[in-house]
Amino acid sequence: MGIVAGLDSSPDFTRIVVCDSDTGAVLRQGYAPHPLESPEGGGRPADVDPQAWLLSLGEAAGGGLLEGVQAIGVSAQANSVVPLDAQGNTVRPAMVGGDKRSQVAAADLIDALGGREAWAQAVGSVPQTAQPVTKLRWLARSEPEAAARTAVLLQAHDWLVWQLLGRPARRTTDRGGVSGTGYWSAATGGYRPDLVELALGHQAMLPEVIGPSDAAGTTPEGLLISAGTGETQAAAFGLGIGLGDAVVSLGASGSVMAVHTEPLVDQSGMITALADATGMHLPVVTTLNAVRTLRGTAELLGVPDLESLSELAMKSTPGSHGLVLLPYLEGERTPNLPHTAGTLAGLRRESMKPEHLARAAFEGMLCGLADALDVLRLRGVDVRRVFLLGAAAELPAVQAAAPALFGTQVVVPQPADYAAIGSARQAAWALGVSQGTLDPRTPPAWQGAVAQVLEPGEELAVGQAVRQQFVSVREQTHPGAL
Repeated sequence: MGIVAGLDSSPDFTRIVVCDSDTGAVLRQGYAPHPLESPEGGGRPADVDPQAWLLSLGEAAGGGLLEGVQAIGVSAQANSVVPLDAQGNTVRPAMVGGDKRSQVAAADLIDALGGREAWAQAVGSVPQTAQPVTKLRWLARSEPEAAARTAVLLQAHDWLVWQLLGRPARRTTDRGGVSGTGYWSAATGGYRPDLVELALGHQAMLPEVIGPSDAAGTTPEGLLISAGTGETQAAAFGLGIGLGDAVVSLGASGSVMAVHTEPLVDQSGMITALADATGMHLPVVTTLNAVRTLRGTAELLGVPDLESLSELAMKSTPGSHGLVLLPYLEGERTPNLPHTAGTLAGLRRESMKPEHLARAAFEGMLCGLADALDVLRLRGVDVRRVFLLGAAAELPAVQAAAPALFGTQVVVPQPADYAAIGSARQAAWALGVSQGTLDPRTPPAWQGAVAQVLEPGEELAVGQAVRQQFVSVREQTHPGAL
């Protein structure tokens, strides 16, 4: 079929991979940071001029990187809003990321619709600070003039696709990206314009939602551009996960997502009902405390880094001599305990050693994520293997404990640009469909991720005993929280 490219515009940089459209083999790659100004005090800006994404895209594609490419797929950071006026110009900089400014807006919206349950029923998620619907409410309250001029709402990947196509009259998006907005329902497959109005104060034009293998259009130079999707969906597609697979991401906070045949409406709001990039569903459960638990423990114990903490933990044994850490250091979302703190239980004279606390931190973090996995399992989601992502997935203490605590095979993929690879795979799918060589319902079968596979084996019974110890302490401390 030829050569395709996948472009991932993350919060900090643009990465491009050029792949063989039949096998997925990466032929060339490009990278460029976004030319962003850091806010005072460092960190990431909450407002970004989208032109920065185009500038880094141009730089990443330099040196003839896209020569011979027939189709491009685009993924970009989720939870971004690019508000445009009636002429297609940006009304203000794009609002990106987890934005503390919109905490009050999120609470306002939950009340305005009648509570968490009403939102879960409406769109499969409860407003959070990062979500576009919440950012719109903040905009209406804090910058009413900009809100009044906003006529069109795009997300980062929608805007980039539109720019690549030469800003046509038709604007498009995909199920995956739009499912996180808070104004589109994965259950009905349709927008809720009333929720846009509730947040923004008036209606706005929303992009047309096209199918996973559809093309958004062709560039003036004749390049086919696929539907595009959110970064999470693109990474799942790049990993090649399917039914029976879950992905556990170890960042400062944690997330668990799995492929499922239908959307899950969860009235507690613990499950966010996203769609994936293939026509299936991608329910997600998040925890606020993952690697931040390990970093806090490393600081407490005076060890210099997570590798040293892992080494220390390996000197202990499963169960940490009875020490149990409930890692709710920032409050918690799963279980929903926003105002709680962490708990260290089981202190005895013999357990008061650095290595046992180090082990309890790893076990506590993984048991918290196992709780999130169970939220999905109890709703009928089949989990036969878990893909473990993030730098902490390489730590020996994580790899030693995870299979037995999750009760399933654990796959640790080699680090790669999975979101960019997933975008390229989407481009190959759209190209194949346009040429009549691929079925619109079946994506191209690319080589899977190169990975290390870990089995629970003989440790399974021990791991489940450790898990039970954690559950007992959680139930005693926070009865009925899950």
